[in-house]
Amino acid sequence: MECSHFCSKFMPISEPARMETTCSTQFSSFRPLVDVKHPKFTSCKGISPNNIHVLKKGSSSVEQQKLGAADLVYEISGTNSRSLLSRNSRILDAFDDEYGGVIVDSERLPANKYVFASMLRFSVSHWKAKEKKGIWLKLPAEKSDLVPVAIKEGFEYHHAEKGYVMLTYWLPEGPSMLPGNASHQVGVGGFVINDNNEVLVVREKYSAPAFVGLWKIPTGFIAESEEIYTGAVREVKEETGIDTEFLEVVAFRHVHNVAFEKSDLFFICMLKPQSTRIMVDDNEIEAAKWMPLVEFVEQPLIKEDSMFKKVIDICIARLGKRYCGLSVHRLASRFDGKISSLYYNVVDSYDTNCIGN
Repeated sequence: MECSHFCSKFMPISEPARMETTCSTQFSSFRPLVDVKHPKFTSCKGISPNNIHVLKKGSSSVEQQKLGAADLVYEISGTNSRSLLSRNSRILDAFDDEYGGVIVDSERLPANKYVFASMLRFSVSHWKAKEKKGIWLKLPAEKSDLVPVAIKEGFEYHHAEKGYVMLTYWLPEGPSMLPGNASHQVGVGGFVINDNNEVLVVREKYSAPAFVGLWKIPTGFIAESEEIYTGAVREVKEETGIDTEFLEVVAFRHVHNVAFEKSDLFFICMLKPQSTRIMVDDNEIEAAKWMPLVEFVEQPLIKEDSMFKKVIDICIARLGKRYCGLSVHRLASRFDGKISSLYYNVVDSYDTNCIGN
């Protein structure tokens, strides 16, 4: 428990017995102005007012022995003091998850790595005795010095983000049943065609040697908490300046070991242009233009690659109403109480062709 938290728990007391305190990490100083035999504290997690005692310098060993192992003890000696934390206060602040595991409170971690090591070791033993399952330990970037401490205690890396690293510990015997890190990255491509049968295409500034000079549809990655359909619209806007309306997902590709051993899901979306003036993103795009569809499909890299060719064939089939894509539908689920995007097609029984929008 950090000292700043402890000090905020003092109850107001009468003026004659008022006490000024000086706090620092791990209660390294405790400076009373008057008699502190019976200070008044409110209850902190794991600490009861009844098991907090203050021993003055020179207290007899008999007095010390009267205190139980679960008591919090201060020994006043000038400006220095030592504390023996109660059994409960040696456990890291945490809360249970819905699967019988424990999530450590990342905002209430001790700052001192030696104190953290002791508390972590004790906490793991405590949770194991309680037959907990997995432990989730999120360490923010400003406390990165605690990472090697946790690794030494048996924790494993799970994933990392810009501001933190997540570690886990599986307590029961046998293989871990904790879910792994995210296994996929998600990309989108926007197939945009105007009334003149021209496709919106870009040429990227940086590409693999095999794709130098290729005119391709705008593509990019979905951002965190972003929908597929909004991500496709955003990527087209960022790369070309063209405003679009999402129509359908016409196909998606699934491939493995693409980036750092992760898999890739790539959704090809058909979009309807809402503007015509192109404004290129100079950071990523070398050029952008409206290219006639017949010219686009005749590019050697398109004709010779079965994946590219199939995607274009599907888009052309959709334009001719010979193929149905997946439109987005926003639906609520009682399982989690959230609004989800469900992608599916609806074909009227009297017409086997999809009706263009």
